[in-house]
Formats: sequence, structure tokens, C-alpha cells
Amino acid sequence: MASVSELYDVGWEEMRDKLRKWREDNCRNSEQIVDVGEELISDHGSKLGDDVWIIYEQVMIAALDCSRDDLAITCLQELKKQFPDSHRVKRLSGMRLEALERYDEANKYYEAILQDDPTNTAARKRKIAILKAQGKTTEAVRELNEYLEQFVGDQEAWHELSELYINEHDYGKAAFCLEELMMTNPHNHLYCEQYAEVKYTQGGLENLELSRKYFAQALRLNNRNMRALFGLYMVSAIPRMSD
Repeated sequence: MASVSELYDVGWEEMRDKLRKWREDNCRNSEQIVDVGEELISDHGSKLGDDVWIIYEQVMIAALDCSRDDLAITCLQELKKQFPDSHRVKRLSGMRLEALERYDEANKYYEAILQDDPTNTAARKRKIAILKAQGKTTEAVRELNEYLEQFVGDQEAWHELSELYINEHDYGKAAFCLEELMMTNPHNHLYCEQYAEVKYTQGGLENLELSRKYFAQALRLNNRNMRALFGLYMVSAIPRMSD
């Protein structure tokens, strides 16, 4: 099978830059990251300088998504040798155990990190991720609320909490979370769209008017948001109640 560089006729610098672009854009295209990253660290690792460490981390996380435990272990071992006492590397060790559904062992890593550094947000989020994976939604919601009392500006956590509330059909609390997000980032069309969907689901005249308003706002912010366009069509098709 042809390598990535042969298949697309790219050099190692372009492969490195592609990985960097995916990191900056927070792309979760794990299969592509594994394909490019595995070849890059295998064939050109000595050319990467200090960039090699962030690439090892990026490739390891993608490998976990793709059930490539062999590649994940390779990356993790290199990171452990270079950073033996790093909380970040300990968190990656825990994430590998999560991927293997060894949740109790993973939690031990996160507890050890938090014992050294109680403000380590990444470890706390991993503990919440384990509760979600175990189907312990009530506990996950409680932990997220406690987390947000301390880190109220964490947009990712507010969004995660809104998703948990939506899954539990608690649309009032989900709407509150999305309102917090829109206050922080009023130009994010996805938050407007999701808020409109929650209000549409809640129903009632006032909520439907808000739904129409925020679907329209989502479209103003991004006129290519087809989900918002469809939502606006649906809510506008509902007859308005007369005064």
C-alpha cells in the first residue's frame, strides 16, 4: 500500500503543517491524523525537533479514537520517557485506560493529578467523561455543575452540560446553559441554532417566538447554516395565534 506522502505527493513539512492546522482548528478527523501522523513520526521523527512531542500527543489521542492501541502505546511510551512526571502525560495514560474501559484504573490517574493540583481542569473533565461513559448522567450533571461554580467561563463545560440536559429532556436548564454561552460568545451561530431548537422543542407561543428569532439570528451569522434554515421554515409554518 502506498504511503501518505506517495499517495498525495507531499513532503514531511507539508504533513507536519497539516497536523498543525488540524490541531489549531480542533479537527476530530482521527483516521486522517493517524494516517499522516504515524508515517510522519515513523519516517521523519528526527526532523521534527520539539514539534515531535505535540505530534505524539495528537496522534495518540487519534489512535485511541481509531482503536489503534498499538500506536497509542508507542506514542505514550515516548512521551513518558521525555516527560516522566508530567500531569499531561499522566492524563494521556488515563485516557488510554478509558478507551479500554478500565475506568477505575483511569480514575486513579486523575485522582493522583488532582491531589497534586486541585485546579487541574483537564483531569476533572476526564472524571466527568468517565461518568458519562458509564451512563451515570445524574452524577455527571452534578459534577459539571460543581465544576462550573469554580470555572464559570469554561464554554466547553457549559455546552457539555446543555447536551446532558437535552438528553435528559430537561429543556429549561439546557436553555439556561445555552443562554450563558450566547452571552459569552454572541456571534457563534451554532449556539443560536441550538437555543432555537431547544425553544422549539419546549413549545408554547413565547418559546416559539424565541425559536423563530434565534433561528433567524443563526442565519444572519452564517447564511449557510442549513439546519437553522430548516428550523426557521418549520417554526414559521406553525400558525401564529391571534391576539
